[in-house]
Amino acid sequence: MSDKDQPCAAGLLRENEELRQQLLEAEELITAIRTGAVDALAVQSAEGPRIFTLQSADQGYRTLIEQMNEGALLLSRDATVLYGNASLAGLLGLALEEVIGSSFQSFVPLAFRTYWHGLLEKGWESKSRGEIPLQTKSGLLQPFSVSMNVLDFDGMPVLAIIITDLSAQREIEDIRARVQEQNSLLEHQQQELLRQQQAQAAIAQAAAEANRMLEGIPQIAWTASPGGHNTFLNRQWFYYTGQDNLTPSGSNIKANIHPEDLPTAMARWRNSLTMGTALEVECRIKNHQGHYRWMLGRALPSRNEQGEIIQWIGTYTDIHEHRLAQERIDRAQRELQENNERLTRVNADLDNFIYTASHDLKAPINNIEGLLHALLPELDTPCGEQVELLLNMMQDSVDRFKRTIEHLTEVTKLQKENDQPIATVDLATLIREVSLDLAPLVQEAGGVLEVTVGSCPTISFAEKNLRSIIYNLLSNAFKYRSPERAARVHIRTSQLEKYVLLEVQDNGLGLKPEATHKMFSMFQRFHDHVEGSGIGLYMVKKMVDNAGGRIEVQSQVGEGTTFSVYFRR
Repeated sequence: MSDKDQPCAAGLLRENEELRQQLLEAEELITAIRTGAVDALAVQSAEGPRIFTLQSADQGYRTLIEQMNEGALLLSRDATVLYGNASLAGLLGLALEEVIGSSFQSFVPLAFRTYWHGLLEKGWESKSRGEIPLQTKSGLLQPFSVSMNVLDFDGMPVLAIIITDLSAQREIEDIRARVQEQNSLLEHQQQELLRQQQAQAAIAQAAAEANRMLEGIPQIAWTASPGGHNTFLNRQWFYYTGQDNLTPSGSNIKANIHPEDLPTAMARWRNSLTMGTALEVECRIKNHQGHYRWMLGRALPSRNEQGEIIQWIGTYTDIHEHRLAQERIDRAQRELQENNERLTRVNADLDNFIYTASHDLKAPINNIEGLLHALLPELDTPCGEQVELLLNMMQDSVDRFKRTIEHLTEVTKLQKENDQPIATVDLATLIREVSLDLAPLVQEAGGVLEVTVGSCPTISFAEKNLRSIIYNLLSNAFKYRSPERAARVHIRTSQLEKYVLLEVQDNGLGLKPEATHKMFSMFQRFHDHVEGSGIGLYMVKKMVDNAGGRIEVQSQVGEGTTFSVYFRR
């Protein structure tokens, strides 16, 4: 070796020694950092990892971070843990050296990696917060709250993260929720207790007010609980029964009800309690003399604002005399019904008798008439006026007898034709048809018929019967005309509340007012100068009465007569 080569070797030895010494210092520094003897940060840069020791000015912050209950860490861009405090290692259940230098993503469960990457990206852009579970050393997932913020560390950006264990917080929230639930339950119970107390007070107040009012009425008054137990009886009960209000039996209403009425009364009372409906029952209650008197019992439920029954308020009213009177009325009505049935049978028998008699009399009267006609040819010789007069009188008698039989037959038919079909009859048309039938009579009388039916153009009635009514009234109006003046007859209608009024007014002979009540009797006649049977008005009244209407008459001698027929609407 030359002298020139020796200095080079010495230099290399010195450099080698320096490098060895630097390596030894680096290893000691790394060991100190890992053991926590020296505070430093390893930051990954383009030239490789760079080690930064914390200056003494940062020692206070280091102390603060190490004493925090929350985990604190710094991440590089590739999510490597550059720094972590002891709380972080404790939360993950690892040693600090196992955490620093590792990838934080290894603690994130696979199912939450996508959410973690999104949260991480937001953290590098600006401050962000979120919640995510982390996997501890035991393999269990622990919920954490994560807060992120970017810091500049010696010209290198790092991501500072604070993680907070949510387990205790959620336990506290659960405890708070249970406490709140218990408090709500207690508050509800207190409100319910207060409501019940208020309801009881309202019931007591209502009962007291009801008792005061019930004491001032003349009826027997009582109250009962919602379940039906008697809670009050006023003084009228004790006056009526003679019981002592200090004894328990004094409030036993059921014991004083007649045994025959008790089952019905109790059944209705139970039904009212079940359905919450009003009670009404009639029963006999024994008084202080031991006599039973009929009472009308009534009761209504009293309800609060919620619609709940708080008590029953009832009365018993003495209806004994009314009940006896009602029984007498019922007996009288039954007797009247029996009498009506007997009269109906008698009327039917009379109708049958009239029909049979009129039918049986037709044969002999026809025979008499035939004998008269046979006798006339035998009297060829001139006879005296006396014989001819007697023959005419006999013929008149036969004619009248035949007409009477016909009228009796018509009355019998009328009795049997009560159920004629009802129809809506046009009055103007019907009156015009009747006028045509009466045209000879009207012309003979030189009379005038005025018709005013516009206010009520129709009437619901049996058409056949209505025709007969109008025919009889109009024919009588013209037949019994006054010889002193031209006949004038006015037929008109008007609407009433329950009736349709048909009036026929004439200016004929008229009658005395005291004779009008006999006008509708059978075979009753007041003027003999006009031919008639005295059966027409009787039949008119019968038809109107059978239909539920009525007929009235007003008449004045020398002035005329007005018939008023009321047809039920």
